[in-house]
Formats: sequence, C-alpha cells, structure tokens
Amino acid sequence: MNRPDIGYGMRHVALYVRDMAACERFYVELLGMQVEWRPDPDNLYLSSGSDNLALHQAAAGERPEALQRLDHIGFFMRSADDVDAWYGFLQGEGVRMRNAPRTHRDGARSFYCFDPGGTVVQIIYHPPVVAAEQG
Repeated sequence: MNRPDIGYGMRHVALYVRDMAACERFYVELLGMQVEWRPDPDNLYLSSGSDNLALHQAAAGERPEALQRLDHIGFFMRSADDVDAWYGFLQGEGVRMRNAPRTHRDGARSFYCFDPGGTVVQIIYHPPVVAAEQG
C-alpha cells in the first residue's frame, strides 16, 4: 500500500502550562495568535490562521515539564528581517531570550526565547518552507 499524502503537515501542538493567563498573554498579545475556542477555564485553543496551539492547564501540584518531552516549538517568518524585528519586539517586552538571532549554514535565520511556562519558542525564517508556502 502506498503512503497517503501528509496533507497540510504538522500544524497542531498541545502544551501543558502552569500559568494559563501568562501563557495566553504571551501567545495572544505578544505573538498575535487569536483565541479560537475556550471550552472551559482549563483549556484554550489558539490559531494564527494556518496552525493550532492548544494550552491545557496542568493540575495543581503537577509540573508541566514532567508531562511533556518537547525540545521547542517554532513560528515561521516570511523573511530573515522579520526574525530580527521579532527579536527586538519580544526583547523590548521583557521576554526571556535564549540566544540572539543567527543565520544558519542552510540560509535559515532564527532565535529562541521562552514562553512564561518555560517552553522554548523558535522564531525562524527557513527558505524551503517559505518557497513551499508561496508555491
């Protein structure tokens, strides 16, 4: 049997968070995602149009980092200059940075920062993805 087409690719991530309000502010007010659905106070679904991020409140006393084994999540930019603009904006908002923007050997440019729950977030321009999106 032939492998089916992957469709639109991986466009959904779900995270356990300790502080729902702080994470909502980070993803909505700072990154510009929209609230898609809030079924109850412990669950929030966000979107930037072509993706979906679910935030789930970790139970009291539970450490979200013990529940998920995730290196990082990433947001793709349309240009390398956009990466630098986001770095300046987020740094100005007091977001904790892991590193400054850098250009990689493959032509990608990115930096990493932390959301309020400690999840590593990458802001990245990656030429093959941009080419596919413009397709």
